[in-house]
Amino acid sequence: MNWRSLLFVPATAERFIAKAHTRGADAIILDLEDSIPPSEKGAARHALVGAVPRVSQEGAAVVVRINQPLSLAVPDIAAAVGPGVAALMLTKVLGPDHVRLLSDAVTDREAACGMPVGSTKFLALVETVAALPQMAAIAGADPRVAGMGIGGEDLATELGAAPTADGLYVWAAQCIAACRAAGIVPMGSLGSLSNLEDLEGYRAGLRRARALGFAAASCIHPAHVPVINEEYGATEEELDRARRLVAAFDVALSQRSGAVAFEGRMIDLPIVERARRLLARAQSWRTKTT
Repeated sequence: MNWRSLLFVPATAERFIAKAHTRGADAIILDLEDSIPPSEKGAARHALVGAVPRVSQEGAAVVVRINQPLSLAVPDIAAAVGPGVAALMLTKVLGPDHVRLLSDAVTDREAACGMPVGSTKFLALVETVAALPQMAAIAGADPRVAGMGIGGEDLATELGAAPTADGLYVWAAQCIAACRAAGIVPMGSLGSLSNLEDLEGYRAGLRRARALGFAAASCIHPAHVPVINEEYGATEEELDRARRLVAAFDVALSQRSGAVAFEGRMIDLPIVERARRLLARAQSWRTKTT
């Protein structure tokens, strides 16, 4: 999963669905959870059939955020799993057994749809205090899990903390470590969503989050998409430098040297590996948008 930006769109919001494919997000999250009132859950599930091809028409991947209670999650899965949906976003994950239970339900649905078992990935959200000690177990619970993040507002409420970078920093760092150990993508931002007009403040939070190790972020407003793509992406100058760095290191290896001077700095394998990963991710972004 090489997405940078994921934009939430309520599954029943026609005016947002109609423009979602123009926003530039790597993935569109069709929401069945918080943005849908209880009386509209059935209508939202029904709306997925038409919404999935519309929001993905410019190449964006489609994710569906499902509800946590099993009485809602089971019909959500029945409606959401199918061709065109890359992943489900799991809300308020309780622990690894919760993930595996949902995976079994998705397996049954994939089989019924004639889909390869395992093709539907999971993005797990840790949003409760009880789940915090289980982040590593959740991240490695099932091969479907491709990314994980913490739900800032819900988690802060349970912690009695402010949903700020400082208030959630410890848990954000632990989330990143759990994700990297499991080989999945850490998703999140340390920016505030409360002031939609403060794009520079949001950008600063993304820069801090990327420096910490986050690689993707979801957002609720289209104005945030280009900011995420810039901060979690790479400029042409950065990509060019990465190419030259890798080339210089390859020359050094051919000369049986494990380290080399590059533009006034010594580089070795960890630095080169970061450059290679950046180039691989950038290739994925270009493939999506061309």
